[in-house]
Amino acid sequence: MSTSKLMRAIRVSEFGPPSVLKLCSDVQVPKPGHRQVLIRVRACGVNPVETYIRAGTYSRKPTLPYTPGSDVAGVVEAVGEGVSTLKAGDRVFTTATESGGYAEFAIAASDSVHRLPDALDFTQGAAIGIPYFTAYRALFHKAHAKPGETVLIHGASGGVGVAACQLSRALGLKVLGTAGTPEGMKMVVSNGAHLAFNHREQGYTDKIMEATEGRGVDVIVEMLSNVNLSKDLQMLAYGGRVTVVGSRGSIEINPRDTMIKESSIMGVALFFATPEEKKECGAALYSGMEAGWLRPVVGRQYPLDMAAQAHHDIIECPGATGKMVLTM
Repeated sequence: MSTSKLMRAIRVSEFGPPSVLKLCSDVQVPKPGHRQVLIRVRACGVNPVETYIRAGTYSRKPTLPYTPGSDVAGVVEAVGEGVSTLKAGDRVFTTATESGGYAEFAIAASDSVHRLPDALDFTQGAAIGIPYFTAYRALFHKAHAKPGETVLIHGASGGVGVAACQLSRALGLKVLGTAGTPEGMKMVVSNGAHLAFNHREQGYTDKIMEATEGRGVDVIVEMLSNVNLSKDLQMLAYGGRVTVVGSRGSIEINPRDTMIKESSIMGVALFFATPEEKKECGAALYSGMEAGWLRPVVGRQYPLDMAAQAHHDIIECPGATGKMVLTM
């Protein structure tokens, strides 16, 4: 029998706190099947949803044991049959993996693998996947944002927030962003927001309304709906849309607020993106990388064996700036 190659990977054998993320050094390197790609992982993004899945509180539960992680960047090691657009040696990033990204190698379906231009490094590549595809889906597939409209990115300094600022600015919207620290506010402005507001400040929503001359905002990309949704509805212009990207609990709202503005609240889940939508988003993002306005901001970096610490920090240490990544 041929000896299979072994790799290091994070394995989760039970749902629970961050400590269930265990580093194993004797995991078999998977082999790519039909229309699959084997990637040597150089970096993998950490997303809040991965902490919910690990805790067992998310709507979808993977079969145990499993390796978390969907947003890897690295180099194609091998391709399975039926893959013609990618070859060994290509620099790539993914929006999903089959085998898990917190590992030295990962398998991904070829339609979830995208080319990474030379201008971006691997940590930046690992910061594209879920954040940019989610921001694009919220803004354009759900809210149908148009050039000239005003968008509020509520929580603009994290992974999705930075992506939403860059996309909105590049596509002609007036961009307002919020952050919880002066450092975060600076980052929001340097990534495309016309104005930044501190969402920890008393009365910041009044300042946002003043910035729109009392008209309100057309689109809100909302990262913390359980805190902000009621205020969001009051800040919308006529026909305004709130896209719910993140929520960590429940909230009371007054439905009459939606009647006064004929506004909409819509949920966003990347999971439901069709192949056509993924293709469109991939093309839009690639052009942004080529043009230079799509520049992922990498935040804290952790080695693979610090995955548990990363999971703790992404939830417990607010005031995010940039995208958290694991490096191999």
